[in-house]
Amino acid sequence: MRILVLNGPNLGLLGTREPEIYGRVTLAGIVESVKARAAERGVEIVHLQSDVEGALVAALGKARSSCDGVIMNPAAFTHCSVALHDAIAACGLPVVEVHISNVYRREGYRHESLTAPCCAGQITGFGPYGYILAFDALMEILSAKTVNK
Repeated sequence: MRILVLNGPNLGLLGTREPEIYGRVTLAGIVESVKARAAERGVEIVHLQSDVEGALVAALGKARSSCDGVIMNPAAFTHCSVALHDAIAACGLPVVEVHISNVYRREGYRHESLTAPCCAGQITGFGPYGYILAFDALMEILSAKTVNK
């Protein structure tokens, strides 16, 4: 089994970017923790971070034939990207949207997600641990699909 962990703009700056909101854990640290959790279940993790919307769209298109599910933090694209919404819907895979901060405790424009409606679910506000929660949720979704075949 293979899971794509997809991260959007500015997340490569984690660890130093607004630590009062995002903490001091780096994106590499987050990805390593997901890989460690996945290894316990024999799952391969593929990771991509890009500040470029088109790269994220392309990764979702490629994932259709190479992955079983997606953990995605669209970051700022969450609130403005119809292209990502359409790519998530088109990929045909279960996608769990994750946000490090609780977007609903922040500025009003962050309260609306264009991407969440086509995702299996959304996890927000649990810091880096949200990625582990997203992985576990995705495993439950995928195991339910296997059982129901």
